[in-house]
Amino acid sequence: MRKKSLAVFLIPFIFLSSCAPQAESSDSSVSSPTQVQVEAAISTSAVVQNQETTPTVAPASLSDLNFWIEPSVPAQLANSLGSISIAPEESSANLRLGLISDQEPGVVWIYALATPFSSLLDEMSLSALKSAWKGTSDPSYDIYLEESTLAALEVVLGQPGANVMTLEADDILAASWEDENTLAILPFEALEPRWKIIAIDGQSPIHNDFESDAYPLKATFGWQGDSVMMSVLSQAVDKDEFIQIAGNRDPTQLTVLVMTGVTALVRATAVKMEEKGMTYPGEAVRDWLVNADLTHISNEVSFSPVCPDPVSYPGALIFCSKPEYIELLDYVGTDILELTGNHGIDWGRDALTYSLGLYEDRGWLVYASGESAAQAREAVTVEHNGNRLAFIGCNPAGPEFIWATETQSGVANCDYPWMWQRIRQLTDEGYQVISTFQYFETYRHYVEPFEERDFRSMADAGAVIVSGSQAHHPMAMEFYDGSFIHYGLGNLFFDQMHTGGLIPDATRKEFIDRHVFYNNRHISTELLTAMLEDYARPRPMSPAERFDFLTEIFAVTDWGDVPWIYKEK
Repeated sequence: MRKKSLAVFLIPFIFLSSCAPQAESSDSSVSSPTQVQVEAAISTSAVVQNQETTPTVAPASLSDLNFWIEPSVPAQLANSLGSISIAPEESSANLRLGLISDQEPGVVWIYALATPFSSLLDEMSLSALKSAWKGTSDPSYDIYLEESTLAALEVVLGQPGANVMTLEADDILAASWEDENTLAILPFEALEPRWKIIAIDGQSPIHNDFESDAYPLKATFGWQGDSVMMSVLSQAVDKDEFIQIAGNRDPTQLTVLVMTGVTALVRATAVKMEEKGMTYPGEAVRDWLVNADLTHISNEVSFSPVCPDPVSYPGALIFCSKPEYIELLDYVGTDILELTGNHGIDWGRDALTYSLGLYEDRGWLVYASGESAAQAREAVTVEHNGNRLAFIGCNPAGPEFIWATETQSGVANCDYPWMWQRIRQLTDEGYQVISTFQYFETYRHYVEPFEERDFRSMADAGAVIVSGSQAHHPMAMEFYDGSFIHYGLGNLFFDQMHTGGLIPDATRKEFIDRHVFYNNRHISTELLTAMLEDYARPRPMSPAERFDFLTEIFAVTDWGDVPWIYKEK
């Protein structure tokens, strides 16, 4: 301000001096200002005034950003931005979040093709999906999805037919379960176990070998707008002043667990291993087991260094396995070993102790059996990719001598009050609890009320998965209050190949359940199906065998308000 004041007051003084008569002076060194000096002073003053009055433009800041969110943006992505200034219309925004080319920097959003869990559809090609989308496929499908999903995928699938309908996210599952021939397209974050996920050209986003580059149901989202505002946004993200957007599927948050039924390396199965090699039983289904992140095996029989040579069925029901047979469990990638079986003490408690040592040497997690009741009944926990899983199991069927006591090794008896308390505690600690039973053996698909009572009680306590390991004959499953209950998976490695008589031929049929966890949440279950061959070796079912088997199972499964998949027992 001092320069400006000086200029204002200096100029009148100069003008007055130049116009007034000048007195003579004897001092020749003092002279009046010349016209050049006056003009120079005026010129300098004008420059100073002009510099001081020019407005200064302030740099853009985060508060200047005004956003527009395109209709194609999924709710989770939009909500992740928190409270932001949304423009009243697109034209007044200086930054837009929406669809961009997959060649531009952005985030990839994965969508899944889904159908009700009991559907017999397993896979579609992209061309078949496009036909269904246009309403020209046979059979025809009603397809449900959110408005944002429709906007995101029209560029991939084309103009939809009248059979493609938009619903609110919370209404899609109920609408889909009302009819057999329905499909849904869901953002990956919306998956839950009541959906069956359909692979497209062999690619499924719930698999841990998923390749997004080869998968069509995806969209890329990113920011676009004024370069200055884009720079402001970039700097704010770098300083953690604004959210860094991210895609909806991070493979480092995914865990695939496979669970299996009865394994008993004895009798005819053991004979085949002696004849054809230790790994022979697992060769046809090995990929299913080793490609999981965690592989569960329910081994019913202890190993013993004094176990005699096996004898094929019919034979004694006092079981043991030779130590070298454990190679099969190594071969299929065992990680978690359940020991609820009622033949674990057949060869004495020394055999159990010997077996526990073999498992410990391999670093396997072992539960439901131990050197005391306290050890046997305790859960084991594992964390993988941020997913926290806990396994707990027991045997209510006995016989009584197999149960562990305070001073004696054995199998965990079902202390239900204790299990309920422990499951609740584990759930409160953030674990996804898997509860398993060596229950009373039956040879039927359907479920009786007493079985429902005990299995559901584990779900009531907080278990997200309740699984029956006892069944030599595969059984039905249900969704109960947010949990998945499978009452019996059938055999894995056991020699039952009955084709008639008192025990039905369904003992050859097997389930391997593939459970998927993401961000510490159970999001999907796949039913893998196998058929036992050669008294030892399960193989994947053919499409026709699988269709017939699942039809049998779903015919006795009560899915509540879904009449088309329920028949009287």
